[in-house]
Amino acid sequence: MPGEKYIAANIARLRLDQQLTQEGLAQKAGLSRVTLGKIERGAVVPRVRTLAALGKALKVPISDLVTPVRPLETVRFRAQARVHAREQILAEIAKWLDAYTDIETDLGESCSFRFEPIHTQCESPIEVAQTARKAAGLKAGEPVGDICRLLEDNGVKLLLLEKKSDSFFGLSIGAGSGGPAVVVNTWDRISVERWIFTAVHELGHLLLHPTEYQRDATELPVQAEREADVFASHFLMPGAAFEQEWDKTRGHSLLVRVLKVKRIFRVSYKTVLYRLVESGRETSDVWRAFQLQHRSRFGKTLRKTQEPRALDRSEFTWNWSRSGEPDGLSRHDFVEDRLSRLVRQALEREHISLGRAAEILGLTREEMRKQGREWTG
Repeated sequence: MPGEKYIAANIARLRLDQQLTQEGLAQKAGLSRVTLGKIERGAVVPRVRTLAALGKALKVPISDLVTPVRPLETVRFRAQARVHAREQILAEIAKWLDAYTDIETDLGESCSFRFEPIHTQCESPIEVAQTARKAAGLKAGEPVGDICRLLEDNGVKLLLLEKKSDSFFGLSIGAGSGGPAVVVNTWDRISVERWIFTAVHELGHLLLHPTEYQRDATELPVQAEREADVFASHFLMPGAAFEQEWDKTRGHSLLVRVLKVKRIFRVSYKTVLYRLVESGRETSDVWRAFQLQHRSRFGKTLRKTQEPRALDRSEFTWNWSRSGEPDGLSRHDFVEDRLSRLVRQALEREHISLGRAAEILGLTREEMRKQGREWTG
């Protein structure tokens, strides 16, 4: 039987993630609060019937209650995340990483991390971005058409994890805990442009700060975040290519120019405005000018588009909501491929069951059956 500490930790973690009090969970499971308290302290080992009741109340299989969670140490959270959600996020990621590694090993389909030596060769985030683009096989100035595939083809595991939180955008995991891997919160209220930027921002951390992990931090160092932002901006929108595309649109209004260039490079309009100021092509007044033109054309005001003072992220919070992104991308512009492909391959070779395939992809059995019926050759 698993140790009491695993059961206690799992139940408490799942309860907190679902924002239930001990009394609330006890009531749903038909237990007393005192009994549940003893279980969560590890003072009592619950019987199978009690575990079944708790699993039903928490809407998870009993295995989630009794299986120990592998701790992740080399983890860097992208942004603030409430304590009650943090441990559950890490538990889900650890389980996903283990499944990913197992299926790679079983199929003999490992993929090496091609970016690894970059951080020892360059100094500035812009130089690292330029070298990383070359390592990924991108031509000079070539837009990144599919960031998910680019990361996966170059040895970065990618997890699209939907969490209803505007304080958690994503995180990265180093090789020491099963990575390199990048996790992106694909909640539908966050813009797809933000998903893309987060993925590249976290790649920037893996390259710029390969030994700097803060598993339990709620705030990451401002300088490190700033460097990862600069990396992401120049990886997605190289300087010379940006200037060339910007100059080609000289005959249009600021609004049209920004919206066109942002579509070419698949970035947010904020990233384009940021780069205009950073490059010295425009002053901070460009933020207000864009706001006025957008309101004139579409009859509505974009929230929080003022220029950050000195481009310092500590003094400015961007609105990354999907509704706040004009002419935005769709969910189909950010789709992982590799793990889904490996799961199909393993399922067709009968290396895994339908239930295991569904578990790895985070689907129900019925959703997995439907997906199987919809596969083409």
